[in-house]
Amino acid sequence: MTESNTIQIKDTTANPAPLGLLAFGMTTVLLNLHNAGFYELNSMVLAMGIFYGGIAQVIAGAMEWKKNNTFGTTAFTSYGMFWLTLVALVLLPKTGAIGAPDDNAWAAYLAIWGLFTAVMFVGTLRLNHALQVVFGTLTLLFFLLAYEHFNSAGVSTGFKHFTGYEGIVCGLSAMYAGLAQVLNELARRTVLPLGPVQAG
Repeated sequence: MTESNTIQIKDTTANPAPLGLLAFGMTTVLLNLHNAGFYELNSMVLAMGIFYGGIAQVIAGAMEWKKNNTFGTTAFTSYGMFWLTLVALVLLPKTGAIGAPDDNAWAAYLAIWGLFTAVMFVGTLRLNHALQVVFGTLTLLFFLLAYEHFNSAGVSTGFKHFTGYEGIVCGLSAMYAGLAQVLNELARRTVLPLGPVQAG
């Protein structure tokens, strides 16, 4: 008689989602404070875009791959690369090697990210309410920004500032979702609710 031995492998690695959410959220808030008119675009925003919004999210995406989380891998790696490409679009023209994108190119860039985010939002309907708010407000933000560039001549300063405030809400919602996961794990109870996980 042959005995079968079962070996269970326990995943003891940390949850990378808070890192990704906070990197995205904090960078989004700081950029959209600029969009809302609080300060000019500066090196602080670009540095956050490269190192925290960009590189840290790509690292979080790689960690989610290790967790076998396709959604997390796709989201964090993609949005990390979004921040890196955004910074590149701002800085590359300053080298003189290539021209800056015009309003139509900016609109196309932002709209395709809006479409991607809208589909990812559908995915969050199987996740918690906090992520639904993050992806829902981000979808709206991308399309507002795309419209702003598509109709640059007819968009008022008030509309631009409204878009900035909407982006601040989006970034704060991502920060909430990230910090909630950290505090809930440390307390081993719900300190900040994320909303129920959808069944099925």
